[in-house]
Amino acid sequence: MRSESGDSGSGTPTAALKTLATKIRSGATPRGGSSSYLGRRDRYTLVRSQNVLDHAFTEEGLANISDSQASELEGAELQPDDVLLNITGDGTTFGRSCLVPTRVLPACVNQHVMLIRLNRERCHPGFLAAWLALPETKAYIESFNAGGSRRAITKGHIESFQVPIPDLSVQQRIAEFSAAINDRIDLLRQTNATLESIAQALFKSWFIDFDPVRAKTEGREPEGMDAATAALFPAEFEESVLGLIPKGWSVQPIGELAEAVGGSTPDTKNAAFWEPALHHWTSPKDLSGATAPVLLDTERKVSKAGLAKISSGLLPVSTLLMSSRAPIGYLSVTRIPVAINQGYIAMLPGGQLPPLYLYFWCQANMDAIKGRANGSTFMEISKKAFRPIPALLPPSKVVEQFVELAKVLFDRLTENERQAYSLANLRDALLPRLISGKLRLPEAQAQLEDALA
Repeated sequence: MRSESGDSGSGTPTAALKTLATKIRSGATPRGGSSSYLGRRDRYTLVRSQNVLDHAFTEEGLANISDSQASELEGAELQPDDVLLNITGDGTTFGRSCLVPTRVLPACVNQHVMLIRLNRERCHPGFLAAWLALPETKAYIESFNAGGSRRAITKGHIESFQVPIPDLSVQQRIAEFSAAINDRIDLLRQTNATLESIAQALFKSWFIDFDPVRAKTEGREPEGMDAATAALFPAEFEESVLGLIPKGWSVQPIGELAEAVGGSTPDTKNAAFWEPALHHWTSPKDLSGATAPVLLDTERKVSKAGLAKISSGLLPVSTLLMSSRAPIGYLSVTRIPVAINQGYIAMLPGGQLPPLYLYFWCQANMDAIKGRANGSTFMEISKKAFRPIPALLPPSKVVEQFVELAKVLFDRLTENERQAYSLANLRDALLPRLISGKLRLPEAQAQLEDALA
């Protein structure tokens, strides 16, 4: 891909990005940093690396800045169809790329994000964004990094990128093909966010706000449930160490309600522990940037010998994983048998509180969990510190009823995520062949239709 001949090696001509762009530059963080950001949007937003995903943009954590702060970032203001590229970051955030969505404009970029504005007569923005986000292109971008866990590239590096440039009409069709897949993936993940929020709202109503119990104490019928379910809830409260709780429910240490285990990392210098790669093995990195609260795959696998080095072994499907450090609080329910490293507390199925209930319990009690963490280099919650946290124990039939309802939502969420995962893999497999001219668009579209059937 670093061909100087103007040919990618596949017959598709290439050109230095510098010759395709009219502007390549990053911005800055306004004076005062995050404490100076507006609490709500006035006009301008500030795009940071956390907003730039591969093939997608997230508004989660999007900062709002004043007009005067934006004026200080003159030259770093975005325009429609600008391509965004993260130029610093860790192994997860570095090199991510997407188009800026018009809904966040007017906007500026900070110093960690490069805006790339193209000469539309030579390169289609959607094509460049799709190419930049391909796994092999990310490896190419990584090759410019000087090394270290904190990655960085310069404007000069980006200007020298050798970009394949098929005919402009072909670029446009490839961009549209990529966008169609991305839109489908985005829709699936929006649906998943809705499904999770429904289950989350149900948990809050039953186990935090105690709505059914409160209704009964006020002489009303609980809303949104049949008579049999309503009969599971008492009509009185009583005092506990957690304050008022439904009468007959109890409070116990979380460690007595669920089995919590940790993991380890086999010697990474011993190839026998990693080859042949047979069993899924996860670190919290697998959950960084996760788009759904279910684990379907892992970046690394261990061998049989490697698995034997991990005392907790292969954990069953439906185990709840919580990252216990760097950072604390990633949560995911496994959909594959998996071994874990030392960065997790894993809660196994079979306890009085099942993993689906615990997923929402951990969400609701994350501040209390983090409050028991300690450490000098980075904060960590140990199993010893985690296990005594007091947790509400509802009657088993109430918990079972909740899990039955939540499971339907999570099963659908899991299938949506599997489809999104498959579509992303298909996109990443087809786009390089389309760009190189080894695959015609009708053939790619036929494969996409087969995947969606």
